[in-house]
Amino acid sequence: MIYADDMGYGDLNVQNPTSKIPTPFLDQLAAEGMRFTDAHSSSGICSPSRFALLTGMYHWRRQHEIVGAFGKSFFKDSDITLPQLLKTKGYTTAAIGKWHLGWNWVSKNDSTGQINNPNQVLPEDIDWTKPIAGGPTDRGFDYYFGDGTINFPPYAWIENNRFLEAPTELMEFNQVGFETKEGNWEFRVGPKVKDWNPYEVLPTLTQKTLEWIGNQSQDQPFFLYFALPSPHAPIIPNEEFDGTSQAGGYGDFVVQTDWVAGQVLKALKENGLEENTIVIFSSDNGPEHYAWARGLEYNHFSMGDFRGLKRDVWEGGHHVPMIVKWPNKIKAGTVSTEVISQIDLMATLANAAEITLPEDAAPDSYNFLPVWKGESYQSPLREATIHNTYASIWGIRKRDWLFINDSTGGHRNIPEDFAELRGYSDFNTPGLLFNMNEDPEQKNNLYRDFPEKVEELNLQLEKYKSGEKTVYRKD
Repeated sequence: MIYADDMGYGDLNVQNPTSKIPTPFLDQLAAEGMRFTDAHSSSGICSPSRFALLTGMYHWRRQHEIVGAFGKSFFKDSDITLPQLLKTKGYTTAAIGKWHLGWNWVSKNDSTGQINNPNQVLPEDIDWTKPIAGGPTDRGFDYYFGDGTINFPPYAWIENNRFLEAPTELMEFNQVGFETKEGNWEFRVGPKVKDWNPYEVLPTLTQKTLEWIGNQSQDQPFFLYFALPSPHAPIIPNEEFDGTSQAGGYGDFVVQTDWVAGQVLKALKENGLEENTIVIFSSDNGPEHYAWARGLEYNHFSMGDFRGLKRDVWEGGHHVPMIVKWPNKIKAGTVSTEVISQIDLMATLANAAEITLPEDAAPDSYNFLPVWKGESYQSPLREATIHNTYASIWGIRKRDWLFINDSTGGHRNIPEDFAELRGYSDFNTPGLLFNMNEDPEQKNNLYRDFPEKVEELNLQLEKYKSGEKTVYRKD
């Protein structure tokens, strides 16, 4: 599973006829597998979407916000994760890259061991020699390697549950010692190791991933969750990718992201693993706010034709790329218009591995195996899909209809020049209703035209929010 960070639907070249960014490796992946044109992350921000993907549970059943620097774990110990499930079938499991789902950090300065102010942690506040609990190796992964989150402290490498080197210095806000290729560093203040170089993060993670794949065999099933730090800010493509797109530094970073995915595919092939491995590519949410200026300056629209960006309940906040390749199982070059959520990957992969889901696992996850394999099924497979980021705005998609329980789907205003370019106008109804088949750009609000549909969808939304499961499985 290759999970990009803040990569928009329109950043995948095969999905964007006016793209200014070449993505040949992902385009090839799409040509060899199934591309979903209506795929969604659970949230418009990263930690919640990652939790939902790994548990088959909507993030809002637990929390809306991201996990902050030195924040507590998103998980409960009772949660059943995808790697835990696969381990019951003998799978070796690994997570490499961005975690951003919390650890059980312990402070040396408080008798309770609690970190009272995560925004003011100094290098001397934590005993870096001790193992850290609550991370990937406590959530079903046999192996972890990464830096936690590229723009959050601590800025250091973690292998399994230990630091390879103790942070001894303090990263000052946006005083990194390097230049970005676009936008700001967006680094939070906190501990770092001496001479920490952000430009080494993606190449190091890539090399570790290729090494891990090289150590796998055809006789031992494995699951790899490769969570990229790109093309999330800081936008820092390595110099060999400078100028490889026509969309500035971000475009070059997407080119590098595509290249990294290509190296993973190449490693699978070279190690004789390609024919019996499912490869999934997706992104945790839509593109960051830099996408507005990118559209105006370069005529490249990272959100595709969709309204809104990361954080929004507008379509652009959560409508993401998704490609699935499974040689001899998924017909090459197929395109599915089914509404699919990343929470559906857990039930689908469990069924592919012939694992019976425990009753309390993956309460919101649908089995899309019939869709993948081209078998008969009743469409649409999902009864409905909830779109949400923060607690204030909710959307529900059912067939072609989308209801939003607010006068906007945005958590910030679209700049006037961009809104004028795209023909967006504000709405003044207490809720919004769109036909997504006829109006994927969300310009024509039908709220007053179909009051029965508004009532139906609002009622179903409230039932789900009250705790009702979205999936009912037979024993």
